[in-house]
This record gives sequence, structure tokens and C-alpha cells, in this order.
Amino acid sequence: MKSVTESGHADVYGELKTFEGRIAATAAEGKDPVNAPMIRHWCEAMGDTSPAYEGPDATAPPTMLQAWTMGGLSGYEGRSPAHDELFALLDGAGFTSVVATDCEQEYLRPLRPGDVITYDSVIESVSPLKTTKLGTGHFVTTRMDVRVDGQLAGTHKFRILKYAPARGKYAPARGGAKKPGAAPGKLRPRPVVNRDNAGFWDGVAEHRLLIQRCTGCGTLRFPWLPGCNGCGGQEWDTVEASGEGTVFSYVVMHHPSFPAFTVSDDAADAAGPYAVGLIELAEGVRMVSNVVGVPYDKVRIGLPVRLEFLRADEELELPVFRVVDGSVGGGEG
Repeated sequence: MKSVTESGHADVYGELKTFEGRIAATAAEGKDPVNAPMIRHWCEAMGDTSPAYEGPDATAPPTMLQAWTMGGLSGYEGRSPAHDELFALLDGAGFTSVVATDCEQEYLRPLRPGDVITYDSVIESVSPLKTTKLGTGHFVTTRMDVRVDGQLAGTHKFRILKYAPARGKYAPARGGAKKPGAAPGKLRPRPVVNRDNAGFWDGVAEHRLLIQRCTGCGTLRFPWLPGCNGCGGQEWDTVEASGEGTVFSYVVMHHPSFPAFTVSDDAADAAGPYAVGLIELAEGVRMVSNVVGVPYDKVRIGLPVRLEFLRADEELELPVFRVVDGSVGGGEG
């Protein structure tokens, strides 16, 4: 197998693209049926006390979708060699490290104890060469279709980065060529928008912060979810947040520095630390966002904040929270 430095990356990427659409598993079967003990362990670990997951009419938490498909250390039947061949090609090209980056799930049917899971998976995409803080490599996305009795119950997309560590010999040279007018690495990652949260982002586009409200029991919830944590109901509407809130908790991000997440009003602090707050809204729900308007070392628990919208770049606008004027120094340390 030739390395990137020997054959040129264009040739390697051409080989990588041939894996798109290849089957990774066909009609594989979950090692265990959906069952109450695994549901109980999951809920205890997550602190989820919803009554929807208990009793004779229990359903499994939707986010357990992948759990029923996991093969464990012994693997699973029905797996094709495509995934191993792809990894061997990436390893041979110098992309020897791997990190999971994100996943997307779509739920089409509730899973109940006794359901027997089958699934198919396909290598959906291999990205062009990308440079990250970790190193340079390719994002590989695999899609899994999960079925019960032949009926599609949900889909699971899992994305990893297969990369050459930044300190290794395959790391790009500092000060390398850049595309004219481009600012690589300075755009914020795009949020994942799907049918479960599209309404939230529609509201942001209109400068409105929308909170889901269960029409069954009236419970407010954030972030947006397909079902109610209070009663398990799946019908909901929205209420618009007033925009008032307080800092419930916060962290200060020092490392790694990432210019795309700069929220300071002072351009001199472009690469400096920034505060990420857990904001308790006046309506009672909490959300994670940036705290702006004061230096990061002045943020305190209990500070009153007010919603505003930050234009991160030409295509992305985000809700952030500005400390109310004159309130610095209040709250708890």
C-alpha cells in the first residue's frame, strides 16, 4: 500500500470515493431483543425517570437506537469486508488515528420490549481531505437502517474522522498555501438541523427563541425533543421565550483556541478564552450558550442576562446571552 507522500493524495482519494455506497452489513440481527433490564440500566445511567419507559406499555428511549445494534467485542454476523478494507486503505495512507465526531438519529417507530432488531448499514460518504486541530484526514459517515419485522424503525448516521495526528510526519506544513479569500478553520461548525429541531432554527432566523410545550401535560422542554419527558406525549406546540435569564452555571474555555468561537467584543481578545454558560431562562428551562458583554473572568453564577442574536458568519446566526448592564459583580462566586 502506498502512502500519501509516495503516490499523491489525489490517487488515494479516488480509491476512497469508490467505497461510497458500499454495503457494510446486511440483515444483521441485534444480539438481544429490546428488553426491560437494558432499558432500566440506560435510564438509570441517564437519570431519565420518564414513566413512558416503565410498565406493561413501556417503550425504549429513542436514543437507545444504536444500543440494540452493537455487536460488542465479539462483533456481529452479516458484516461485509468493506469497512475493514476502507480502514486498511486509510491506515496505509498514513491516517492511522480515529475519533468519533458526531451522530444523527431519526426515529420512525417506537421500540418495545420483545422487538427483534435487524439492520443494514452502508458507507454513505468519505469527505475530501480536511485539516482539523487534531490533524489532517477524512470524515467517514456510515448510515444504519434499523428495522422491526421488516418495518423501518429508525436510522442512525455515525461519523468518524480518520486522521494523521498533527505532530506526525503527515501534518500539513505551517503557512502552507491557502485558497485566495478563504479563511480555513474560522467558520463555526454547522448545527445539525433535522425534522425534530427545524422549528427551533426557523425561530432563530426570525430572532425568536422558541421552547417546546407538551400539549398533553403542559411541560416545557429544551432542547427540542420528539417526545415529552414528563408524560411521554408526542404532541406539542411552542412558546416564545421572553429572553430574560440568569447564569445557572458556566465554564471558561481556554484550550484549544478556536477563532471561530470568538465571542468577545474586543478584537484583541480574538484568540482568548471565552465563557460558555448554562442559562436558566425565565420560563424555567435551561440552555447552553455563550455569555457575552463582559470579560470571561467576570462571569458569575446568578448574573442576569438577556437574549440577543449573534451573526457568526454570512450563513449562521445563533442565540447568545449578554450580561445585563451594571450587573457585573453580582451573583455567586
